[in-house]
Amino acid sequence: MALKVVNVSRPMSDHSMFDAAGIELVQQQVGPDTTKAEYIDILRGVDGAMIGTLPLTDREVLEACPNLKIVSRSGVGVDSIDLATATELGILACNTPGINTSEVADHAMALLLSLTRLVRETDGAVKAGKWSDDPPAIAAFRGQLRRIAGSTVGIIGLGNIGRAFASRIRGFGPERIVAHDPYVPQTTADLYGVQLVSLDELLTSSDYITIHTPATAETHHLINAETLARMKPNAILINCARGPLVDPVALQVALQSGQIEAAGLDVTETEPIDAEDPLLGIDNLIVTPHIAGASPVSAMEGSRKQAENVLLVLTGRPPHGLANPEVIKTIAVLRATDAGRWESVPDFSTALAL
Repeated sequence: MALKVVNVSRPMSDHSMFDAAGIELVQQQVGPDTTKAEYIDILRGVDGAMIGTLPLTDREVLEACPNLKIVSRSGVGVDSIDLATATELGILACNTPGINTSEVADHAMALLLSLTRLVRETDGAVKAGKWSDDPPAIAAFRGQLRRIAGSTVGIIGLGNIGRAFASRIRGFGPERIVAHDPYVPQTTADLYGVQLVSLDELLTSSDYITIHTPATAETHHLINAETLARMKPNAILINCARGPLVDPVALQVALQSGQIEAAGLDVTETEPIDAEDPLLGIDNLIVTPHIAGASPVSAMEGSRKQAENVLLVLTGRPPHGLANPEVIKTIAVLRATDAGRWESVPDFSTALAL
């Protein structure tokens, strides 16, 4: 029986890579109104799935799909997939690391520069006629502008995007670039001019803090009332990673009370953020609609690698990114006892383990 793949992510106009491998590819539409039962019906008989953020691919969905071998998401995040269940069942949860590293690092820089150089405020003042009609109002901005040179910049999470940000910020001449990442050695950080420090030291010493760490149980509300209280009063916080990393209530209090100077968010805990959310009424906060990773280039690259993940795995080759590497052991046990869902697929586990 031919292998079958469903795409519920971005539509694909070119199916040639699947046709050449003899794999059937079907496109299905899902959205916010798609029920779990409908989602299960779409995935139940397929061997691979290209998925998006919603609907959630949780335990109930995965357990209802006995043929499913791989779910592939575009981008780095896989927080919509129940990784523990996928690993338990022998299902690969794949991503496409690196496709939007440049875009996200650029966006974090753009938010930081907008806040330090008051781009929104001065643009608004000029367009309101204040440059010619109210010179004192324009002059007041001069004392509020900030330089990055000579400062301390803190990066929470020194993965691909954190490193790309470090490379960009070095050109602005900070005195120190520090980072907190328990999974990265100092020898790697040295390549980017970064000093690894404890989270507490980063929070208390940094003038500018940017977050580039995954959303996990460990990092949920990493930025909260306690951690915000450790920051400098002039600190500027940037989050282009995941919304749940920052407690929105604590951030609101910190910004409105002057506990920190400003913040820039591309992600919020609930997305889309409610139009009446009090965060949207705070002047010293910029919020963009989770577009940091977006560009035509990253979209094209993401769609291609997302599809290639499925194709590679179903033809016995390692994918571009694997979020649950422990699944390799599960699959090895299945192959040695009852292969089940992996019965018809070449063994790739040795290549993945290398």
